[in-house]
Amino acid sequence: MTTLGENLKTIRKAKKMTQKELAQKSGVKQSVISDLETGNAKSTGSIIELANALGVTAEELRKGIIGYIDASNVAPVQARMAPVLSWVQAGNFTNVESVDMSQVMEWFPLPDDCEKCFYLKVRGVSNEPDFIEGDYIVVDPTVHYSDMQSGDVIVVRNDKDATFKKLVIESDGSRYLQAINPNFHPNILPIDENCYFIGQVIDSMRYTYRAKRRIRKS
Repeated sequence: MTTLGENLKTIRKAKKMTQKELAQKSGVKQSVISDLETGNAKSTGSIIELANALGVTAEELRKGIIGYIDASNVAPVQARMAPVLSWVQAGNFTNVESVDMSQVMEWFPLPDDCEKCFYLKVRGVSNEPDFIEGDYIVVDPTVHYSDMQSGDVIVVRNDKDATFKKLVIESDGSRYLQAINPNFHPNILPIDENCYFIGQVIDSMRYTYRAKRRIRKS
């Protein structure tokens, strides 16, 4: 099994980053990175900052990523990861580059056709049963609001409070947002000049739990 230092060095090189560049991006001293890679570090307390800067999870940095091949005649395959933003970050969202990635705690695989996509973790019951609390939605911020069609699910912010709802476009051209859950109130959210379009929900992910052990019946 590879060590943390070996994984760090392999992924850093696959990302074509020097120790100095990684230090600047992560805020971790270059000397600490060097000690980690050589196995001389006394602490691994900077692993989250380094993982975020490399675009991987802390767990992937600890255990290594299948696909990073350390061979002289084989090009390494880079893991493409997307951040899971908080709803506070979404409420202040202008573009992906404006997000402080050092504050991101979760990362998931990036969709192949959406380089700037990000995830949000669903909260509340307003969009059940399509989206339940704890689901992760994939948001594409590169699409234009003018291209949205009635029935599309979009993420918007209003006074720095972000939410996602179904877009409804009436025959007269009027637009509003509607909760998917018909029993949720208020069910209708008007779109006004304070409503800022963030992106379109293009996919979602749901974890299911399976017990690691089963009790035998006598």
